[in-house]
Amino acid sequence: MQHKVVLITGGAKRVGAGLARYLHARGWKVLLHYRSSALAAEQLADELNAIRPASVALAQLDLLDTARLPELVTAAVAAFGRLDAVVNNASSFFPTPMGAFSELAWLDLLGSNLKAPLFLAQAAAAELKKTGGAIVSIADIHADRPYKNHTIYTIAKAGLVAMTKSLARDLAPEVRVNAVAPGANIWPEGESVFDEAERERIIDTIPLARNGSPEDLAQAIHFLLEAPYLTGVILPVDGGRSVVL
Repeated sequence: MQHKVVLITGGAKRVGAGLARYLHARGWKVLLHYRSSALAAEQLADELNAIRPASVALAQLDLLDTARLPELVTAAVAAFGRLDAVVNNASSFFPTPMGAFSELAWLDLLGSNLKAPLFLAQAAAAELKKTGGAIVSIADIHADRPYKNHTIYTIAKAGLVAMTKSLARDLAPEVRVNAVAPGANIWPEGESVFDEAERERIIDTIPLARNGSPEDLAQAIHFLLEAPYLTGVILPVDGGRSVVL
């Protein structure tokens, strides 16, 4: 395991950082992608490289710049000599109420949640086939249970689910493609729709009676990366919330 390499998009903070720490602790080498969180990315890389030298490398890129996505694959191979996994963690999330959304919102939400993962998969496919690798994306239980006023985000995540299942066929048998579908995990930054009352209401609907954590998602993602006979799976990681919605 100490030789396996994972590319994590949006890995500098929040869920991405938790995933990087989790996989790194289990022997993975990590190419940590970030867009604008340079300081957080550098601090996380320093933290993990202090534990195991030369085990984490950084790559800065705007995922909406589709033509440059192959650079992430090149960076992983240049740093570590191989690529075993891609985790599509980076995601835009904000409300788009009917009558108030714009094409810019469409380009942002579809670009980060669907277009970038698709074109990154295309860029990484050849290297992943060499290693018998895997792709895991972070979908959302609301892909088929829409959250009010989040139409464009819902469309993007539904597309990500469809992409996962389609690529599971197209990249088989060499590459496995799966996704996790979280419910309530880390609350979004700057998202006023999730005020304290709404957060309490959501937690009240979760059978396991708590919010999810980055480690909950990381455990599920690690499982999918290591499960040799699973592909095309959308694994709910929601404390049971999807069964009561």
